[in-house]
Amino acid sequence: MTPSNHRPALLIASPAGAEANNGNWQTASRWSRLLQADFHTRLIASGEDWQGEPGDALIALHARRSAGSVKAYTTAHPTRPCIVVLTGTDLYRDIHRDASAQDSLRRATHLVVLQDQGLAALPMALRAKARVIFQSAPRRQPAPAPQRVLHVISVAHLRAEKDPLTLLRVAARVADRRDIRIDLIGAGLDATLADAAHRTQQAAPSFRWLCARPHAETRQRIQRAHLLVNSSRMEGGAHVILEAVQSGTAVLASRVDGNVGMLGEAYKGYFEVGDDAGLAGLIERARDDSPFLAGLRAQGEQRSALFAPATEQRRLLELISSALRDAASQNHGRQPPP
Repeated sequence: MTPSNHRPALLIASPAGAEANNGNWQTASRWSRLLQADFHTRLIASGEDWQGEPGDALIALHARRSAGSVKAYTTAHPTRPCIVVLTGTDLYRDIHRDASAQDSLRRATHLVVLQDQGLAALPMALRAKARVIFQSAPRRQPAPAPQRVLHVISVAHLRAEKDPLTLLRVAARVADRRDIRIDLIGAGLDATLADAAHRTQQAAPSFRWLCARPHAETRQRIQRAHLLVNSSRMEGGAHVILEAVQSGTAVLASRVDGNVGMLGEAYKGYFEVGDDAGLAGLIERARDDSPFLAGLRAQGEQRSALFAPATEQRRLLELISSALRDAASQNHGRQPPP
């Protein structure tokens, strides 16, 4: 272990690097910044497995895609903390059928879920070593209420789990409404979905597919929008939802556990997965019924403290410090008497 008069070394393994500009990378990068005052942080990114880099503890994002790092690290250091952070595809798919994801759960000393409903997705025997840590973003000044045009934004790379087709069908449904504009930001990871986005843009003048954008620009566009749509089929804790809340932007979200865990059971802006008619109706109501839109913003504001950077940093520090203390205590107990 690192000498007590030095900051502990913390490894953060992410299956994606900065070039991917996705949730895993944003989490890894932000946690590195939040923790660097208390730990020597080192990122292992772009899907590379741990290769023996020194570290007193490992944080691995994604049970399946970081399984190689989890296995290598825990084999080399079986008494050191290994904290596995579970994504939406982990919680709602992989841990139930993928052997490598299941192995990561067994090897982890601690598990992290990113929203309130995540614990319920874990096998009962593993919940005791899991805790909830919401992700965070700084507060921003909200956009003024819409005067003539309601600006709607959706931020997700085009892949099946994010269900962009529902949004594209909505764009077709509201194509005749000049007072509603919809922007989609995300890389065309699936060629079929990218073709569908191109066709929708040609047919619906109020819809734009802006492809991938840098994170800073995306956050600014969320801030300037009146409404953010998340239509995912599965979510571990969508970062764009909390960015919208922290910008005073109202949210409409598919009723999946990951979204309910972010916004709360009582939130009024849910629609059923794949229900483009229901989502289109909510968007039109947000344009035509100003108290409804204001109410969504107010409900988001009630969750805002959960998404504060100081809250996320405190919970991270509590988890890692406790894990290191427990490991040190166990190792001391294993030492033979002098």
